[in-house]
Amino acid sequence: MSSKQPVRLKELPGGAIRDAVLLDGMGKEEVDAAQGSWGPFLESELARLKNEGVPPAAWPQHRHWDWREKQKTIDGLLAYRIFGVECNSQVQGLMLVATAGKVSRIESQKGRPLVYVHFVATAPWNSPIVVAQPRFCGVGTVLLASAIQLSVDEEFSGRVGLHSLPQADAWYRKCGMTDLGPDPNEKQNLTYFEMTPEQAKAFLN
Repeated sequence: MSSKQPVRLKELPGGAIRDAVLLDGMGKEEVDAAQGSWGPFLESELARLKNEGVPPAAWPQHRHWDWREKQKTIDGLLAYRIFGVECNSQVQGLMLVATAGKVSRIESQKGRPLVYVHFVATAPWNSPIVVAQPRFCGVGTVLLASAIQLSVDEEFSGRVGLHSLPQADAWYRKCGMTDLGPDPNEKQNLTYFEMTPEQAKAFLN
């Protein structure tokens, strides 16, 4: 069972601030429940997009992710954990991170440990790619901030690294992460981003 701490999200439309909960270390039952609500909603919306003639290239690039399978893969591995954001009794976002196995590539931090974000996604009803009017915004910000805080707690000074799907590249640049370009060695040539201690501090502030 996950530990919980209070966070806040912005409800749309209107921008009202709502109390939410950050779930740290989500277990099988929690992840199953999240995927159980996300999957049917996304399937229905993808069918709508198809009927409206929206080409698959414009659909969410992570639409094939199954978080139950991801949880099963890391079950029992201490270096991995799943974070979630819950609001209105629904999981609004999920993130899978690792605290071992990756080091910084930025010259000033090269070789130092970091928290690696393997997967992160907002619930499909929060994605402007999926729906015309998302329910909440700020989910990704809360999750990235939690990855940074985990890095601080692990004494990694806030260093975070990740490979981004093309649809999210601009968002990570907006967050102040360093764009190290396409990575030909892994992740289907996806762009690799890192956050330095200075960038992490600026983001949290």
